[in-house]
Amino acid sequence: MAVLLSRLGTSSARHRFAVLAVWLLVLVAGGVGAVTLSGETSTSFSIPGQESTTALERIGEEFGQVAGGVSARVVVAAPEGGTLTTPENAAALTGLVGTLAELPGVVSATNPLDPAAPSVNQDLTTGYSTVTYDAEAGGVTPEQQDALLEAVEDARDTGLTVEVTGQAIEEVPAVGGPSEAIGVVVALVVLAVTYGALVVAGINLLTALVGVGVGVLGITIATGFTDLSSTTPILAAMLGLAVGIDYTLFIVTRHRQELARGTDVRRSIGLAVGTAGSAVVTAGLTVVIALAGLFVAGIPFLTQMGLAAAATIVVAVLVALTLVPAVLSLLGLRVLPRKGRAATAAATADAPVPARGRGFLTGWAATVSRHRVLSLLLAIVALCVVAVPVASMQTTLIQTPGEGTTQARADALLAEGFGEGINGPITVLFEGDRAVEAAGQAAGTVSGLDDVALVAPPVPNADGTAALLNVVPQSGPTTPATEQLVADLRALLGDLDGVEASVTGQTAVSVDVAQSLDAALPVYLLLVVGLALVLLVLVFRSLLVPLVGVLGFLLTIGASLGATVAVFQWGWLADVVNLDTTGPLLSLTPILVIGILFGLAMDYQVFLVSRMHEAHSHGASPLDSIRTGFRQAAPVVVAAALIMFSVFAGFVPAGEPTIKSIAFALAIGILFDAFVVRMVLVPAALALLGERAWWLPRWLRWLPVVDVEGAALDKDPGATREPELVGDPR
Repeated sequence: MAVLLSRLGTSSARHRFAVLAVWLLVLVAGGVGAVTLSGETSTSFSIPGQESTTALERIGEEFGQVAGGVSARVVVAAPEGGTLTTPENAAALTGLVGTLAELPGVVSATNPLDPAAPSVNQDLTTGYSTVTYDAEAGGVTPEQQDALLEAVEDARDTGLTVEVTGQAIEEVPAVGGPSEAIGVVVALVVLAVTYGALVVAGINLLTALVGVGVGVLGITIATGFTDLSSTTPILAAMLGLAVGIDYTLFIVTRHRQELARGTDVRRSIGLAVGTAGSAVVTAGLTVVIALAGLFVAGIPFLTQMGLAAAATIVVAVLVALTLVPAVLSLLGLRVLPRKGRAATAAATADAPVPARGRGFLTGWAATVSRHRVLSLLLAIVALCVVAVPVASMQTTLIQTPGEGTTQARADALLAEGFGEGINGPITVLFEGDRAVEAAGQAAGTVSGLDDVALVAPPVPNADGTAALLNVVPQSGPTTPATEQLVADLRALLGDLDGVEASVTGQTAVSVDVAQSLDAALPVYLLLVVGLALVLLVLVFRSLLVPLVGVLGFLLTIGASLGATVAVFQWGWLADVVNLDTTGPLLSLTPILVIGILFGLAMDYQVFLVSRMHEAHSHGASPLDSIRTGFRQAAPVVVAAALIMFSVFAGFVPAGEPTIKSIAFALAIGILFDAFVVRMVLVPAALALLGERAWWLPRWLRWLPVVDVEGAALDKDPGATREPELVGDPR
């Protein structure tokens, strides 16, 4: 692999203008395609074929688009001491309903005081109008949302308290923003400090942005042909930017090290792509395996998110292997700090690498490897302590709106007027010739269940073959009691004679998705860890090194999710992450964090341990190889971790609920993995294992050799020699 990649790198350097032109053409074509072919994204999460999802589709068929379309609740409260039924307030309410019904995209708006289907509390102080749109989730345009919010604002002039909530006013999250920009700026600063040259830092960031641009534009084009979640482009951008910067950093750093030895630019590029590029391919393949492996959950939207993000990773790897060498050939020796160019010009390729001073990281490696047992125990105990909150982790698809928003105020009014359960009603669909009769009989039985606050009268369809029964729980939509009520309803209504009853609604969908994800998580973890373990065994030709890496990752996952639960569920340090409300984690968080963090953690494992393996394969003792490899790779891993942390952390303060907890878990997980697992646990464990760390059983020695360290390049110098570059790169 090293020889093949080396030739690819030197070929890209030789044909640098052609490579630059191809990537520019791809970027422009992606932009044109995104403008002309893009479609709408979805803000809802559901699983086709499940009871709750199928029932929602059936409601749309049996009751028309009014029942199946996305809706908003406009909540109205009377002035203090008054009721909504006074002539003045009733007239204002009727006028508001009329205005709502005429809004763009609205197919119906109910009147809270309608005797046939009232939606007002017993005290007649609070009511709500259900405003239904002729659109699916995520299909209400910003202009339609603005018109609704303007109507709500105007209605407040009547003296009524008016707020609005619901899916219809959920904003589709956008890629890019002030906080994300801050993360990119921090990454640029880290790169500038690492390289000692702002131009090289800018080139690193620019090439990563090209990869992200191509990936996100490709996903945007895909929205015109398939239904993608609105979170998908953000997730892809976040991952693509982080790994794109890191992969370029790996190759540029190795290139600079070779130049510092006196290697000419042409050969240095080939060596960098052949060695560091091999680590990039291995690390990228691990990330792709982790993301593509999300298909085992059997959830289409999750599979689409994983494949889209994996495609962005593939683009980032291709950029690192082709575009980066082309740019490096243009820079020549300018890739080095000014002070280093003169020394490099005087050096020879055969000169030994100059001895470095002790330095902090060199001393760190010596201390950790010397006190290996203590270091190992401290790392394990620290990560286990942080992981303790995982035991109380709860998940849901229902996100609590941010404090101070109209959605939060509307939910508060509903909870005060009707009880907490009004924000998470459960709908039961009855189908069959006796549907209306069965719904009426079930209403009395359902009202006797635990946690039921109210059962509304059945609503039949036009021909009486279907009926809806709305059940309002006593507890809020994200509580265990409401989730249990969903299970109780299914157990009670699962065997009706001649009638099919299906439990649905946003709460039921959330329960179904959470249960599916919980069931898929162990299978997914086994698949991803198993495949990556095989890959690492091939790379390092060792059993114990991959095991150390994987066990360290499991500790990272525990600590990452534990810290996330403590902040987002318990509320610890909530102000630091700009968290308005606490509650269960998004159901997608655990499985996505496991998949993404596993791939990224293996990036550091491959890059760090491959340098140790390289030193060991050149005859260094086990302890010396650990210290030598650590000294060479640790600075890059530290810089890469800080960059990834800053990119992920940049997506936390913005407050977009779908991505907020995921970004936090990834950011804190990167810190734990890089600075505790890879900087302490791995070198301590390898020092404790000694020569046994590189042991491969005789019955596995038939495995193919994956040359990540570039040993074949020493035997085939011609692999890094190409015809002269146009112009003098120096």
